[in-house]
Amino acid sequence: MSDAQEGEVLAIRVIAMPRDTNGHGTIFGGYILSLIDQAGALAAHAEGVGKMVTVSMREVVFAEPVHVGDVITCFGRLVTRGRTSITVRVRVTAQSPVEPQSVARDVTSAEVVYVHVDAHGRPMMLPPPR
Repeated sequence: MSDAQEGEVLAIRVIAMPRDTNGHGTIFGGYILSLIDQAGALAAHAEGVGKMVTVSMREVVFAEPVHVGDVITCFGRLVTRGRTSITVRVRVTAQSPVEPQSVARDVTSAEVVYVHVDAHGRPMMLPPPR
């Protein structure tokens, strides 16, 4: 299965299922976007960030299709920490677990910006890094 690159941590690994397909029979891009958001949030939580909201997802380009049965892996890497926000780079790979000699292929990536918020949804200072 696919491996993390320098500075990345494994955030999510799932099998693409038929319920996640689009009208063309490949995996729906919205499903991948959801995984990117979740993987980025997990990476931000690992940095000590508590409650947060997603502010933006930058430059998502679907370079390769994902097929039913592929193993989808999301890796997260801290890019920057601001005063109230944190940016995480998420890289997504897909790999067939049943095809001999299958290699993981990069299917998309994105930078996701999260803002740390209080109980009322107002931005608040990030905690110190772990």
